[in-house]
Amino acid sequence: MLLAAGTVVAGLEVLRPGWIEVRDGTVEAVGGGPPPRAADHELGAATVVPGFVDTHVHGGGGGNFSIASRDETSTAVALHRAHGTTAIIASLVTAGPDELLRQVGQLARDVDLDGIHLEGPWLSTLRCGAHQPALMRDPDPGEIDGILDAGAGAVRMVTIAPERDGALAAIAQLVDAGVVAAVGHTEATYSRTRAAIEAGATVGTHLFNAMRPIDRREPGPVVALLEDPRVTVEVIADGVHVDPAIYRHVTRSSGPDRVSLITDAMAATGMSDGVYHLGPLAVDVVDGVARVAGTDTIAGSTATMDRVFRFAVEHCGLPRDDALLLGVRQASLNPARALGLPVAALAPGDGADLVVLDDDLTVAGVMRRGEWVVAP
Repeated sequence: MLLAAGTVVAGLEVLRPGWIEVRDGTVEAVGGGPPPRAADHELGAATVVPGFVDTHVHGGGGGNFSIASRDETSTAVALHRAHGTTAIIASLVTAGPDELLRQVGQLARDVDLDGIHLEGPWLSTLRCGAHQPALMRDPDPGEIDGILDAGAGAVRMVTIAPERDGALAAIAQLVDAGVVAAVGHTEATYSRTRAAIEAGATVGTHLFNAMRPIDRREPGPVVALLEDPRVTVEVIADGVHVDPAIYRHVTRSSGPDRVSLITDAMAATGMSDGVYHLGPLAVDVVDGVARVAGTDTIAGSTATMDRVFRFAVEHCGLPRDDALLLGVRQASLNPARALGLPVAALAPGDGADLVVLDDDLTVAGVMRRGEWVVAP
């Protein structure tokens, strides 16, 4: 299958025009200029970019990953696929031990997912966000082993507050098991966060959100995570969680290869305003902003990856081609690399995961593993 488009971002190069040859789910060849033969799909002035990778998403389309049923998962996956997300890590919120085991065991068997992220229960009650403080606890080696066994290799990332008793040992335990350890929902000091990084933590969970703020005398986790080249920092670039100036500052501070754009999307994504759930908590969605019912606490987002990609391109302050390259790094390549997923940059030999975008960067087509999810 040969695709031709006005712009192709492939192998971290902007080709205008460009073409991609796909065979057996893999990119066989890519090039700039006219295609070598008549294209099977002539996409006109569209822009083709690698498929988006969302490593922090709780649901969508009315579906909630924490329910851990086939119907709920399929609903959420379908919504995000239609918006260009070709790799999905299902995030679970804090739950009791038995319920968490059930959720992990069920989601581990779902072939539509690329892994599981445990956002809790080993978090700070002071920075609980949309998690139930009563269910939060210190990490226990036996519980961690049980969860990893139930996940059968599907658990990709675990977020931990470094200040909890046993947290540093838990981080080392997770890393030894091949799981990415992340720092988040934390009141940790700068030095304690540094200790977590030395123990093996390599991701900062939604930087700034549910995290001790920067103080001139106690820099806290934000500065520790930003300054360490081993750490990839998540940013919810939905226009609600962080100001565009903060996004630009984070990008300048960390460089182009250390920011992962995420949605932190919950069940209300793609739906109308109303009452939904994030895990067991009721969430009110008003004007597209999700908050824990009866509070001002933001409860995830209603964003999709195409929206955060547009945010990055429009607000990074770079010329268009440079902005496209940065957006591809942050929405596709960096998150995949941070979690050990296959990096599909649309270079020869990569998986054929791609998104076709109109002039305004809205999704016009989605291909996953060489098959159209949304035909252009």
